[in-house]
Order: sequence, then structure tokens, then C-alpha cells
Amino acid sequence: MDKKNALRAGAVMAGTTLMMLLMSSPVLAATPDDGDDPGPGLTVVETLGLYVGIPLLLFAVIAGLVMVLDKSKKEHRV
Repeated sequence: MDKKNALRAGAVMAGTTLMMLLMSSPVLAATPDDGDDPGPGLTVVETLGLYVGIPLLLFAVIAGLVMVLDKSKKEHRV
């Protein structure tokens, strides 16, 4: 790719990014909609359990099942 095409691609990417940033309106997120009914917030313990504990537990269960149910023969190298 020569410099002209690289410059054109960069300009298109920058323009696209700028347009997406300008079109998204974070101000509208501050005003609640008619159907919004937010529940109570999560505590720190609930948040850590939900986003850290459960994924680690699932990883451990899946890894354990893979190790226990592994049917391949173990090769003993000397």
C-alpha cells in the first residue's frame, strides 16, 4: 500500500470514528425513559461474586471435568 492509499484509509477511519462519536449522545442516558425501573444496586461482595467468583468457579469446573474425563493415553517419556 502506498502513502496515498494509507492516508486515504486513515482519513476514512478518522472520519468514521468522529461521526460515530458525534452521533452517540451520552446526554440522553441521564434522562430516564418511561419504562425504566432500576432496581437496587449491588454491593461490592455481590459484584465480585457475580463478575469474578462465578467465572472462576465455572472455569475450575470445566477444567476439572476435562482433566477427569480425558480419555487419551498418557505417554511416559524418559
